[in-house]
Amino acid sequence: MGGKGKHRWKISIHRSSSKKETPKEFICPISGSLMFDPVVVSSGQTFERTYVQVYRELGFTPTLSDGSNPDFSTVISNLALKTTILNWCRKSDTQNPQPPDYSSVENTVRTLMAETQSKEKSEIRVSDRELLKAVAEKPPALLSHAATELNPRREYYSSSSEESVIANVPATPLLPFATRPSCYHSFSSSTSTSSEIVSEETLNPNLSSTAASEDEKFLIKFRSLEVFEQEQGVISLRKITRTDESTRVSVCTPRLLAALKQLLISRYAVIQTNAVAALVNLSLEKVNKIKIVRSGLVPQLIDVLKGGFPESQEHAAGAIFSLALEDDNKTAIGVLGALQPLLHALRSESERTRNDSALALYHLSLVQSNRVKLIKLGAVNTLLGLLNRGDLVGRVLLVLCNMAACGEGKVAMLDGNAVESLVGMLRKGSELVSESTRENCVAALYSMSHGSMRFKGLAREARAAEVLRVVEERGSERAREKAKRMLVVLRGRNEGEDGEGEEEEVDWEGVMEGGVSRYRVGRNVGANSTEF
Repeated sequence: MGGKGKHRWKISIHRSSSKKETPKEFICPISGSLMFDPVVVSSGQTFERTYVQVYRELGFTPTLSDGSNPDFSTVISNLALKTTILNWCRKSDTQNPQPPDYSSVENTVRTLMAETQSKEKSEIRVSDRELLKAVAEKPPALLSHAATELNPRREYYSSSSEESVIANVPATPLLPFATRPSCYHSFSSSTSTSSEIVSEETLNPNLSSTAASEDEKFLIKFRSLEVFEQEQGVISLRKITRTDESTRVSVCTPRLLAALKQLLISRYAVIQTNAVAALVNLSLEKVNKIKIVRSGLVPQLIDVLKGGFPESQEHAAGAIFSLALEDDNKTAIGVLGALQPLLHALRSESERTRNDSALALYHLSLVQSNRVKLIKLGAVNTLLGLLNRGDLVGRVLLVLCNMAACGEGKVAMLDGNAVESLVGMLRKGSELVSESTRENCVAALYSMSHGSMRFKGLAREARAAEVLRVVEERGSERAREKAKRMLVVLRGRNEGEDGEGEEEEVDWEGVMEGGVSRYRVGRNVGANSTEF
């Protein structure tokens, strides 16, 4: 009770002061701040551009919190992430990131360089201490060895970690094709693995129990100035990693991958071919896939695919396909520029190169950002033009199914006359077109029919109803269900209606000019076209 008989109420208003936590992918791993201008580097990671520029100009490579050293040799703007960050700032009422001050960043990096150099001078590695002790005890026997070990070559490696990396991501949808590159099965027929070149000692190296000593045997040959020694090294690595799964993991270290990077661009056919083939073998193990991409080897594989020796190109396509099986690699491989060379490789004279390139595109096109890039590259017209190639039709259809699953891809396919092309494939007899191919054609058509006013008119022009009725009667269970739903759309009824009344005649030209608000063509169920 207050004065004059009036009640006074005290009202407390509690406002939530919690702020949305910044997603970790928006934070630069080096600066720890929200990125203003994110860029993707060769090792697949994303950083603030200013920091990358300063590190490159000063010739210094940082060590990240996970112990890895990024590869700054290639820098590509990540416009999609930049837009996402700005949208997040707007929605979460967060101030937009500001560009870092170049001079401040430079001072910070120089300070870090000085601390690193001081630490290196003041510390003697355990291995060096043991070596010095051994030299003191037995100088005649270990003198030459010590002379090389006491002056190690200083290198910065760009792998994410020397530990095994297993991404906790959903498995890639199963394919009706082998999940290993075609070139993996062609080892015995290779012309570059002649036993005349390789000694018995090279073919059966006595590898020790530790990874360091295992990769050391190969590194000595890789770094030799003699071409013959390099040849022996890569042929040996290729042979042993083809059959020994445990060795694939143990030898796949940052320094071995760094040494392989130089051999991938060798102008000696034997070296280049066997180096790429060895990389294919290493990539077969899941724990190696991310390490290989983060080691900065994808740009070299792309260069080989574009202009390497013919057999090297086969292996390069196989390596990219194998690496693309890992979900965490898909975006990085697309950003680094693999899509256009893979599209071009679909017309290669080599069947293995064509097949592995198509499968690589299938897995890469499971990611929306890569689908958008493919559309800008004119991939839809390229893929539709390859439907008449019998050896590629199944794989090409898988990529088209992924393209039709996004809005931009659907529009590009409708513009590219995909409806008529796919209906034409369905008209071919079962002796010419396999059941899986027919199922994929129906799946691509089904994706294009979702929410598209144009599809109905184009399907009528292509007389799709008659072939869809055949599929409804004789096709596989999944194909029959999709054909049935499309026939409902073509008859002018929405899915789920009982179908009373006659089909409504629609002036399609008028619809396209005046809008589409009066008409509904089917229900957009939003299914992924690749899940049959």
